[in-house]
Amino acid sequence: MKYVLKTPDLGEGTTQAEIVEWRVAVGDFVREDEPLADLMTDKATVEVSSPVHGTIVALRGAPGDAMAVGSELVVFEIADGAAAKADAPAESAPAQTPERNPRPAASAGAPDATRAPGEKAFASPSVRRRAAQCDVPLGAVPATGPNGRVLREDLEAFVAARRPAAAAATAPLRDDSVEEIKMIGLRRKIAERMQDAVRRIPHIAYVEELDVTALEDLRQHLNAKHGATRAKLSLLPFLMRAMVGACAKFPEINAHFDDAAGVVRRYRAVHIGIATQTPAGLVVPVVRHAEALDLWQSAQEIARLAQAARDGKASREELTGSTITISSLGALGGIVSTPIINSPEVAIVGVNRIVERPVALRGQIVLRKMMNLSSSFDHRIVDGWDAASFIHEVKARLEQPALLFLEAPR
Repeated sequence: MKYVLKTPDLGEGTTQAEIVEWRVAVGDFVREDEPLADLMTDKATVEVSSPVHGTIVALRGAPGDAMAVGSELVVFEIADGAAAKADAPAESAPAQTPERNPRPAASAGAPDATRAPGEKAFASPSVRRRAAQCDVPLGAVPATGPNGRVLREDLEAFVAARRPAAAAATAPLRDDSVEEIKMIGLRRKIAERMQDAVRRIPHIAYVEELDVTALEDLRQHLNAKHGATRAKLSLLPFLMRAMVGACAKFPEINAHFDDAAGVVRRYRAVHIGIATQTPAGLVVPVVRHAEALDLWQSAQEIARLAQAARDGKASREELTGSTITISSLGALGGIVSTPIINSPEVAIVGVNRIVERPVALRGQIVLRKMMNLSSSFDHRIVDGWDAASFIHEVKARLEQPALLFLEAPR
């Protein structure tokens, strides 16, 4: 008998979802809870799993297509009675666990020698993306994970084993091929948001130089003293504390501008977005209530959110609601950048790399650790003087890091 899975309601008033990737093909036999597709809303990408055991008869739509909530998504051929089980109340279903689709012949820690030729391999979304980047068919990778799951280590070992053969290849040949890549999923969303922000928001850029020698000395001292028991401190937790203090003096910076309604909303809470590069593209996980976090709590939350984002496991709530954003390329930060505002916010603070160079200090030429902040502001809301004053407040706290600890929480 036939069973139809409809496009689910992914919450927060969404009326449609974009197909990012099919994990199955027509003719595949799938088990209950096996991933079928990745669907994307304006907020996040969600993995849709099979509610039944069955054979895929039809897939509605292609990657990049927008599917209305309630429309047909997947058609299965299932055994009689399986549909009733699939439609049973959620309370009666067994709790999902990270290890899905158990197979008695596969055991944890042993290679999956029972996978039949052509049988679909099981792996996390991040491992599947890595395999696609390396042009590796997952079915060819020996699996050592529980229930025949291909682990990241399995894939990397397989890729490494192929390198000697690749290195022994003949001299490179001319290649006139052209690859066309359809803009779908997160990459399309990023493009749309960036284009909309540049089109609608008159950006004003402001670059300021900082001497972070004392800050770096303090950071290294704190990591040496507490590194074994607390989260490792990067520059970002200090910058967040400095921004919290500066936002208290310049509340118009920690704000949203609803240009359709003509309303500016200033926030007392400081929810700081951290622009993070992932295999799928740029996302902005949000450290909520930065005003209530100390340095180590901030560092721990940054690390947790960044890992969730890279693994594709960040929730919609963790990717929305920022009131101001930090853009940082780490060691690749360059000298100057021009970050694009994360609408509807009105400011973004860009971090450039730290370089040691000679500077004049109290009449002498000395080596100091210098860094630029390259920031952008919505000129409809923030005047140039206020933008510069805000960055100078941040600068004062980073150049004299004792100020970060003297200020009481707001």
